[in-house]
Amino acid sequence: MVQVSRGGPEPFDGVIETVEMHTGGEPVRIVTAGYPPIPGKTILDKRRHARQHLDHLRTLLMFEPRGHDAMYGVIPVEPDVAEADLAVLFMHNEGYSTMCGHATIALGRYAVDRGIVAARAPVTQVNIQCPCGLVRVRVEVKDTAAGFATGEVSFESVPCFAFALDRRVAVPGLGEVTLDIGYGGAFYALVGAPAIGLDLESTPLGQLVDAADAITRATAAAVALDHPGDPDLAFLYGTILTDGREASGKAPSRNVCVFAERQVDRSPTGSGVSARLAVEIAKGRVGVGENRRFESLTGTVFTGHARVCEPVGRFAAVRVEVRGHAFYSGTSRFTMEPEDELASGFLIR
Repeated sequence: MVQVSRGGPEPFDGVIETVEMHTGGEPVRIVTAGYPPIPGKTILDKRRHARQHLDHLRTLLMFEPRGHDAMYGVIPVEPDVAEADLAVLFMHNEGYSTMCGHATIALGRYAVDRGIVAARAPVTQVNIQCPCGLVRVRVEVKDTAAGFATGEVSFESVPCFAFALDRRVAVPGLGEVTLDIGYGGAFYALVGAPAIGLDLESTPLGQLVDAADAITRATAAAVALDHPGDPDLAFLYGTILTDGREASGKAPSRNVCVFAERQVDRSPTGSGVSARLAVEIAKGRVGVGENRRFESLTGTVFTGHARVCEPVGRFAAVRVEVRGHAFYSGTSRFTMEPEDELASGFLIR
């Protein structure tokens, strides 16, 4: 069945400018000009305001004809934390996420390249306030004859934890599925694909997406999530299907993250790596400081390890460092003509 989803009908007569980047193949569309100010005392207030009053701009930028079903975007906002160098909201095909590792990696490089934070070799720290909390980013900087050049980027996550281990959930079409739930700035269900008869190398992508989406919906209905920081963080963002292997310091473990409205992450998923490591540590499979590598369907790799342990409410949490590379792909200027009946954006599924 073909589904056509359209954005909101609100008119827009301005111009929105963006910088286009990608991390591990996953797009990052960073708004640089033209977006209206977003009010709110806290960043979660701003997230609610954007969802309730400015969602037509999300669909304009994320949906076709300017975007696509897998587009991902960043809206800079005013920080409400003194340590933050910048603050951002994340947007995608369904709404607004609370954390995004691949976008954070891109933002670290962008902030140094744009002079938002002054470049300092060999490493420049950028503090980014995300809806889930303050994320500390470290950007490799080389002092060259032509000036500064940025390289690999890492970020230290907010406290991450295992919410549930070996939980059994009845999933339509799959039967009873045993899964873990990890928090890495967002909540994910984690399932080994071989345990449900799938393979990340040979199973068609559509079948993987169907399975992951079914798991997300069944788990969200069956498991009541809570977060010690704020109830706005307590929702299941998606499902990560893994190759069923434990990641090692040499051989990466492959995974695919299906989040929001059946959106497929092209990168290894930075917040997903954080959640996976929190679960692996809770199960005693990985120790603090041990590097692990995670591979996406595009073959790109993020490296991660837990830095410190700390309690968060009733959870034993860790802060995870994730490393990767981001690249520029262009710039854009987006407009809307009033006569265009598809101007607010659409998706065909």
